[in-house]
Formats: sequence, C-alpha cells, structure tokens
Amino acid sequence: MANILIADDSITMRKTLNTILTESGFTVVAEAGSGYEACIGFDKHLPDLVILDINMPFINGIEALRAILSKHPYAKIIMVSSEGNSSLISHALNMGAKDYIIKPFSVQALVNTISKIIQRDEFVSNDSLKGIYNKINVL
Repeated sequence: MANILIADDSITMRKTLNTILTESGFTVVAEAGSGYEACIGFDKHLPDLVILDINMPFINGIEALRAILSKHPYAKIIMVSSEGNSSLISHALNMGAKDYIIKPFSVQALVNTISKIIQRDEFVSNDSLKGIYNKINVL
C-alpha cells in the first residue's frame, strides 16, 4: 500500500491518523508538526501521499503545499482543515491539492479518499505506459 506523511500541528490528530492509516494497511513514513517539517519530511521520504493540515505554525499548509509542489509537481496531497471555507478549498485545489477533507471526518471517508487518489494515479500511469508501449511497437 501507499507510504504516507502526516502533517498536523496537533500531536493527538497525528497519532489518531497514524493509527487509522496503519490499521487500514497504509504505511506512515513520517509525521510533521508544522509546514516546515512537512516540506523537510517530503524531501527526505518522498511519500506516495501527504495528509496536510492547513492551520500549522511557521509555514501553514497552503505555503507547504506550494513549496512541496514547486519541487515535486506530481506530489499527491490531501488538505485537511476544520474550516469549510469554500474559497480556501478552491484555492488549495487550484494550487494542486488532490482533495480536501473537513474535520471532523469519518474513518471510511478518509480511507476512501486516499484509496481513490492512489488508484486514480496508478490508472493514469498504467494507461500512459500502454500508450507509450503501443507507440514503440508501431515503430
């Protein structure tokens, strides 16, 4: 399954997410308590997916999203926040976040969202490889 980095300033939320994800078959490769730590953790571990809280100290989630995607444009990032502000959601998605989950969320909704993003990217990658293979065989 996917390797995941959890970034949230609440240690309780990080531990809860770690338990949920581990019990659901995912591997948590790192935890971060700030946007700055999330950026460093991403560079170090290159996770398959990041769960990134918006409201964090030093560098907030939006700034961390921008920083990670500037270096790793294909990074898969799910934004998480207790704020359901539609302009904030739209901004994060337009910047390149793959999805946005509002706290509190159900375990099943979180797991489904992660699985959907991982599977969607695997499907796209497989289709891309088939297209490349077909072009090579035509030559």
